[in-house]
Amino acid sequence: MEAIEVINKLGLVPLPEEGGFYIETHRDPYSTCIYYLITPEEFSGLHAVKSAEIFHFYAGDPVEMVQINQEGELSKVILGSNISEDEKPQVIVEPLIWQGTKLLGDGKWALLGCTVSPAFQFENFITATCSELIEMFPAHQDIIENYTHS
Repeated sequence: MEAIEVINKLGLVPLPEEGGFYIETHRDPYSTCIYYLITPEEFSGLHAVKSAEIFHFYAGDPVEMVQINQEGELSKVILGSNISEDEKPQVIVEPLIWQGTKLLGDGKWALLGCTVSPAFQFENFITATCSELIEMFPAHQDIIENYTHS
């Protein structure tokens, strides 16, 4: 399948501020779930959320997720289905961790899911400009420039 086919079949729409395409599939006071699709042009720009997030890999090409904690420590994880190559089908992002996700190499698209608990609210979504993030985490300038939208 092509990305546009997945977008159309699942009814995905552009995700404001972060990038990518999504649709909410579940909401109650305790949690929310979405389908989330990224392409080479539409990736998850660095952001933080005040709730814990659990990402699930469903289909497509593997992705790299970067995380920067409040102390400026950087970690990277590959989400994908090739467990024998240390790809992870599920990744947890703790509250207030800066994180972004991009396709690896020549990847075309990836379909992920994200469960947020307590339930996601847009007012709990934190973003910053590239220059603000570099000021906070100067040691990671190259990563920040690669994982932020213009």
